[in-house]
Amino acid sequence: MPAYAIANLHEAAPHPEIAEYIERISATFEPYGGRFLVHVTQHEVKEGTWPGNVVMIGFPGIAEARAWWDSPAYQEIAPLRSRHIKGDIILIEGVPEGYDPAATAKAMREAMPAE
Repeated sequence: MPAYAIANLHEAAPHPEIAEYIERISATFEPYGGRFLVHVTQHEVKEGTWPGNVVMIGFPGIAEARAWWDSPAYQEIAPLRSRHIKGDIILIEGVPEGYDPAATAKAMREAMPAE
């Protein structure tokens, strides 16, 4: 099942350490099957607020995403970003191939008390 690292990074002024981080990050996730899906592209907010920029990296599974995050290679460069950009970052599992949201809704209805 695929997994994702998703970041909502708040605006930051350009800094040489951020440029270095961007130059080096791909080499940290590629050994785990990771690849950029979204990298600081424009986004439209349809509900609520979403300040800053979005970054999304796809992985073959949650184990690979966790291994990347915990890897010495990534932990070495993470401070280059975190010293200059605040934000929220999550690792999250995707849905399996053939996922049917109607089946989820059915299970939800079955778990509800009878009226």
